[in-house]
This record gives sequence, structure tokens and C-alpha cells, in this order.
Amino acid sequence: MTISTPTFFENAEKTIDPALCAAALRDTKRAVYWLDSPLRPGIHEPLRDRIEADLLVVGGGYTGLWTALQAKERNPETTMVILEAGWIASEASGRNGGFCEASLVHGESNGEAHLPKENARLTELGIENLAELVQTIERYGIDCDLYREGALAVATEPHQDSWLREESDGGDALYLDREDTSKMIKSEAFISGSWSRGDTVLVNPAKLAWGLLAACEGLGVRIFEQSKVTGIEEAEGSIVAKTATGQVLASRVALATNVFPSLLKRNALMTVPVYDYVLVTEPLTAAQRAAIGWETLHGLVDLNNRFHYSRPILDENGDFRILYGGFDAIYRFGGKVNPEFYDNESTYRKLAAHFFATFPDLRDLKFSHAWGGAIDSCSRFFSFFDLAYGGKVASCAGFTGLGVGASRFGAKVMLDLLEGKDNELTNLQMVTKKPLPFPPEPAAWLGVKLMTGALARADRRAGQRGLFLKTMDAVGMGFDS
Repeated sequence: MTISTPTFFENAEKTIDPALCAAALRDTKRAVYWLDSPLRPGIHEPLRDRIEADLLVVGGGYTGLWTALQAKERNPETTMVILEAGWIASEASGRNGGFCEASLVHGESNGEAHLPKENARLTELGIENLAELVQTIERYGIDCDLYREGALAVATEPHQDSWLREESDGGDALYLDREDTSKMIKSEAFISGSWSRGDTVLVNPAKLAWGLLAACEGLGVRIFEQSKVTGIEEAEGSIVAKTATGQVLASRVALATNVFPSLLKRNALMTVPVYDYVLVTEPLTAAQRAAIGWETLHGLVDLNNRFHYSRPILDENGDFRILYGGFDAIYRFGGKVNPEFYDNESTYRKLAAHFFATFPDLRDLKFSHAWGGAIDSCSRFFSFFDLAYGGKVASCAGFTGLGVGASRFGAKVMLDLLEGKDNELTNLQMVTKKPLPFPPEPAAWLGVKLMTGALARADRRAGQRGLFLKTMDAVGMGFDS
């Protein structure tokens, strides 16, 4: 019989004084730290006319920006338009934690479960993509606070130590025992660690998006904000995309709407929005910084199913802050993106308790910013593709929180599909095979609730997966973080 034991973080919610968390959050801005910046570019006017383009990109986040930039690099003469429903990078691309990972399939074990025949090759392609992404940042001089020290995975439960040892055996990751882990970052919560430097970089996500925006504009891409595409249709051999105040007649269209409803109705049930939340601290004092170490600017993740991600930030004054997020991944009944869900006070308090339990020497620290956002989740937890209207319209979505790096690869594949290429990328099972759709409500809500509960139980039972998770694994809808 498997013993169920509360995790370190569940105990933290019981032992950390709620008044401490409330005080730390009292004056916190409910705003995105990255977007709360004087560097934010000026607005772009909405589309108000009928215009033509060789390529239309719908969506002004990472996927759309990478599509436009790579298309211009392939053929500078291509006339190109980006239509963004809100503001450039105002959604997931500007709200994430800034972890830019090589994985295209949300981790090796998830890739092995879904695409075992090509998982090894996808790992290689992911490393290549990350290297090319960094080269692009350097080529265009994009100032996005790029940190290249990788990520440290830590065990917070005894059974996770063996996972780290296995991960580090023969691989590029360096296993660290408790003593060596504490030399990198000091916390009694961390039993051991595994430091991987070659598969993750950290970025300021908004500055990366704004840098891509500037690069696109420098190459002649036209950008319109507040221009939600309400529908597409084929007319006289071209695709017409309509907004409330204008339309674009395009030879080809790349759909990069991700978490928002697909303009291809057959993909309506392929993604659901899951809400994630983040805190950023005020600057640490010299004494607080010394108390935790963290001299190397690496990311930090734990190995729980309900995992946390954390990272250092050197702000505009050179002061050291900490971003801390994750754990809760909340699905709301109905499966619609609603900005009212971008704040969640109970999750903020929960994250604060976890933070102070992890770093008790920082209990005097306050949080400057707290926010949330919607992640486009699909049932296999990595991107899928589609081609419609006789090859004139391509789409890519479903990154499930790992799109900072993978979106560039997704954009590359979309362009190959639109160009009719028959190559390695367009023939990948990742590209030709779709995930299972989510069921309609109320089954979707019930399924996500069951999955969340089962993952929590697995954390309490030394990682052992119960019948529900094993069943989901068998049908292709399981996930092992």
C-alpha cells in the first residue's frame, strides 16, 4: 500500500502565517512586471482599409512575430501584414516567466510517450532551434536580458532525488547533492539538484517580443493592433481576412492565435485555456542576496507535478529580484479566455506561502507585481499544425506553456507548409499527427478536475501514478512533468 504524505509545499500552506503573506502582497501591483515598462513601444493603429499582402499573419505574439521575421528573411520582397487583436505581446508572450527552453515536446519523457520514433530527432531539432534563436537575437541586436546559465532542477521530496540522478547519468546535466546544490542556491527545501546549461536560456519576454517587433518593422512588415480577425474565407484564389474596420486580401495566411479561438472551426476543441500565476519580488538587499546565494543567473524548477518555476531578474537599476510562479494551473468551466481570471488572490497567497517556506531568510521581502495569464493547452502538451484552404492557410497552436522557444520552430514549420515543401519538418509525425481533442463541456471541466486531483495525489505518493493517470497515459492524454 502506497503511503500518502503531504508535500513540502502543501505543508507550507499550513505552517506559514497567512498574515505574513497578506502583508507581503498588500501593496503589490496587480500588473505584469515585464509590461510595466517605459520601454513598451507605441501603439499601432487598427486596420481601417482594404489592403493586399503576400502573407498575412494573424496574431502578434511570439508565433506570429517569428513567422513574419523568418518569412522576410527567406524572401525580403514578400509583402506582409500582422493583425493583432489586442496589443503586441500583451498576452502569453509578454506574461510568461521568460524560460526559453530547447524542448519542442514539453520534455523528453512527454516526447517519448507521444512520439517515440522521432523523439531523439526532435531533441536535436530543439537544440538547433534554440541556437538559431540566440543567433537571431544577436544578429538584430535585440536587448532582451539574455541569461545563458541554464536551469537548475531541484528535488523537494525524497523520491525525486533518484530522478535527478537518473537524468544526470550520462547526460549533459550535472547532478548536485544537497551541499553542492546549496552552493548554487541556499534553501533547506532542496534535497539535491541537476544543473543543465545547454538547453535553457532566460529572457525578458516582453523585451524579446518588442525586439522581434522592431526587427519585423525594420524589414517592412506592416503591423496593425486592435484588429481582431472575425473570419476568413476564400475568394478568387486568395484568402480574405475580415476585421471590424477593414480586411486583408492575402495569398497565404499564417494563423498564430494560440489560446484564442481558432479561425479553423475544426480545431475548436483542440486547445483549452489554463490559467497560470506569477509573483515578482521587490529588489533584494545585499544581506538578503547573500542569504540565498544565487550568484549564477540560472532558472529554477522543482519536480512536482504541480511544479514551480523561479528565476532571477536584474532590473533596470541592476537590482536583483526573484520571479516565482506556477503550482496552480486552473481551468475554468466553459473553456473561454476571460481577463477576469488573470488575477487570483488565493493563488497569490499560496505562492507567497511557498516562497517564504522555501526561502525563510526572505520573510521581510515584499512582492512588487502579481499577475496571471492564459496558457494554450492541448492534450499532448506540445504544438500541433494544420493546413487548410488548399494549402493557403496554416496554423500552429498548443504550446502548453513552453512556447518561448518552440514558437520559433512552429513558425518555421508553418512557412514550410505554406510554401508546399516536402521536407523533413513537414513530414514529422509531430506535424502530420494531431492531438486528441478535448471533449465538450461539462466533460472537459470534469476531466481537467480529475487530472489535477490525480496529479496532486501522485505528488503525495512518491510520484506513483494511479489508475486515472495510467488510463490517460494509455489513451494519449497523460502528462508527466
